[in-house]
Amino acid sequence: MTQITLKKKTVHTSGSLLKVGSTLPDFLLVNQELEDKRLQDFKGKRKVIYIVPSLDTSVCAATTKKMNELAKKHPGYLFLIISADLPFAQKRFCVTEGVNNIVTLSMIRSKDFGKDYGVLLLDGPLAGLLARALIVVDEQNHVLYSELVKEIADEPNYTQAFHYLKNSTV
Repeated sequence: MTQITLKKKTVHTSGSLLKVGSTLPDFLLVNQELEDKRLQDFKGKRKVIYIVPSLDTSVCAATTKKMNELAKKHPGYLFLIISADLPFAQKRFCVTEGVNNIVTLSMIRSKDFGKDYGVLLLDGPLAGLLARALIVVDEQNHVLYSELVKEIADEPNYTQAFHYLKNSTV
C-alpha cells in the first residue's frame, strides 16, 4: 500500500507502482469497441502508459490531450491511456476533443489492472478508481521510467518520462 494525496488529503493505493527494471504484468482491459485487450496486443513498441482516474476531470482531460500531442509528434511510440471510465465515455471524449493519436483502455470488466499495477485507490472520494501514474516501457515491456504522482490533482513529469522513452535501456 502506498500513501498519496488528493487535494492534500491522504489516500491509499492497493500496492506499489512497478519499479524501473521490472517487467509489466499482463493485463486485460477493454478498448472503445468493447474488445478485450492484453499487453501482448501492443508488443514490439516502446510504450507510454498513462494511468488516470477519469477523463471527465480537468487535469486528466488536459494531460490526455498533452499525451495525444506527444503521440502525434512521435508516431513510433505507442501511447496507452488507462482509466476506469466506460469505453463509451472514452470514445466520446476522444471524438469531442479531437484526440486520435492514443489508445484508450478501460478497466470496466475488472479491477485487476489497478491491483496488479499498484494504482487502485482504496479509500477517499475516488476509491475504486485509479491513481495518476506514468510508466514508460521498452519493446520487451521492461519498465524504463515509473512515476506515481504523489498528488492526484498534479500532472506527471512529462520531460523526464520522455527522456527515458527516447534514451534508456534497462
